[in-house]
Amino acid sequence: MAETPSNDFGADKPLQSTNGALDPVQAPVSNMNGYAQAADQSLPSSVVVNPSEGTMPLDADGHTISADEIALYDRQIRLWGVKAQEKIRQANILLIGIKALGNEIAKNLVLAGVGTLTVLDHEPLSEDDLASQFFVSEDQVGQNRAQAALPEIQKLNPRVSLYADTDPAITKEPVYFSNYDITIATGLPLELLSTINVACRMSGRKFYAADAHGMYGYVFADLVVHDFVVERERGNLATKPMVPETTTRTIVAVTTKRENNKTIEVVTKQEVYSPLLLANSSPLPPEASKNARTRLRVSPLVSCLRALFDFQKETGGCLPGHNQADLVLFTRLANEKHLELQLPIETLRAEFLRSFLQNLGSEISPVVAYLGGFLAQDVINVLGQREQPLQNWLLFDGEEFKGPVYAMHPIFDDNMTAAINQNGASQMYAAPPVNGGTNGVMA
Repeated sequence: MAETPSNDFGADKPLQSTNGALDPVQAPVSNMNGYAQAADQSLPSSVVVNPSEGTMPLDADGHTISADEIALYDRQIRLWGVKAQEKIRQANILLIGIKALGNEIAKNLVLAGVGTLTVLDHEPLSEDDLASQFFVSEDQVGQNRAQAALPEIQKLNPRVSLYADTDPAITKEPVYFSNYDITIATGLPLELLSTINVACRMSGRKFYAADAHGMYGYVFADLVVHDFVVERERGNLATKPMVPETTTRTIVAVTTKRENNKTIEVVTKQEVYSPLLLANSSPLPPEASKNARTRLRVSPLVSCLRALFDFQKETGGCLPGHNQADLVLFTRLANEKHLELQLPIETLRAEFLRSFLQNLGSEISPVVAYLGGFLAQDVINVLGQREQPLQNWLLFDGEEFKGPVYAMHPIFDDNMTAAINQNGASQMYAAPPVNGGTNGVMA
């Protein structure tokens, strides 16, 4: 059953310019559809009204945001502040794919108030899409999927600039992705995902990949190099700057402030990421593979997803069909991936393989709601530079209702790890040239 959009971002979840080919969807600003319910609530204490402007509140740093936007986004401003909301409002995001998972991602980002959202999808709307999508109707079957969905998406928040791009993602040159702060690609095979990821890296742009197959799915993040802030009460020992917390995360700065008679540490951290192609071939993190007991708890979904990526590579992007040849090929690939990860063979059960294969190609609303909510919330945190972002794989098993996160990166020696922590980014993380382009160090 299709899910009805919520006007309360995240409440139903458990956990520059674009090219001339794009057509903006226009909607009357007065059509708020009930999303300004907070208009009678008081403004956050961090916001003051500029007397000269009257209706243009300012935050402590002098950023302006209109009074009706304060009312509209009241709840989330109270959570992450006006400054973060302004960063969200200025964001330019590309979403590739507007099937069931893309619906959820678009819904949550638009309700959160991103500045611009471009939806890229070249496929026509089919009757099968009607079973799992809530932005389209039966009379739109045959229309372009992005163009069909955008009018209803616009009604969620007329302040967001929406565009539809009907070209295939595979036809886009690398420079296309430099127009967007964040690219989110859904439902694509590994080779195309990796190509887009490399293009984003060339211009220092952030990248997410995600997909759902029935009761299973994943979210992957490559934020290149990302700084974020965590506020916490200071303990007995003050946090020291320039100290690595993990092989990918370093504390780069620490300041303090007084709040409610408590000393609060404002800790700036930096995460360094691996591109998709490396992350997909990297070993499990030490905490998941350090002994036999932890390896027994690793989800076999890791092996199955890697096997699926390899299967699509060998078959030109196809999913395994209901035939003996595909079954044998996929089973062999899954066993190979399981052994490469040094996982106990008994954890890759025939029942799990059968269930995974039977779910391929289907969309289930609760699963895409979870994945879409998780991904959108991570994007909001990244834009606002608040809280720890995903590092770097979330795998969701709806049968077990588990969503473990695995940080998968190439193995570095001590000297390489020290260089990464010191420089924030290394040449190992810089993308190779694409279509004859030149390489650059990511800032």
